Amino acid sequence: MRIETCYFCSSRIYPGHGIQFVRNDCKIFKFCRSKCHAAFKKKKNPRKVKWTKAYRKTVGKELAIDPTFEFEKRRHTPLKYNRQTWTKAIEAMKKVEQIKQKRQGAYIMQRLRKGRELEQERDIKEVQRDLSLIKSPAAGLKERREKEAVDQEMRESDEEMEAVVENGGEVTL
Repeated sequence: MRIETCYFCSSRIYPGHGIQFVRNDCKIFKFCRSKCHAAFKKKKNPRKVKWTKAYRKTVGKELAIDPTFEFEKRRHTPLKYNRQTWTKAIEAMKKVEQIKQKRQGAYIMQRLRKGRELEQERDIKEVQRDLSLIKSPAAGLKERREKEAVDQEMRESDEEMEAVVENGGEVTL
């Protein structure tokens, strides 16, 4: 059973599904659904259509460079398989798929982590900018009263010092 890939969106095409388009120069294009076929006929660029894998890779939303992609390349030389080679190939395919999933998951998590950091910085800036909207008027009232009392005492002591200087150094109680 051969699973093809869609020429436009790069998704999988299972046997018995999809549409084939043969151009005049005998090049065969395989599409997974009529949506891809119609977009191809309209000469849309898959790298500019947001729902395709090509777009996701060019924008950096999916892993674009990975050695596991080398295994998916088509080889045009047929091989004769025996049972042992076939089982090894199936096991290797499963391992490659696991490795690919793991790497893609790590890539996505790294992208999400970066987004969270940017969001956190944005939130901190917003809170600092609009602190007056968040802070209650009653918050810090006790500290302000204490500070005002200390300032009042300082003013009184300053006035006393000025009075002493005006009297010529005589202290009156």
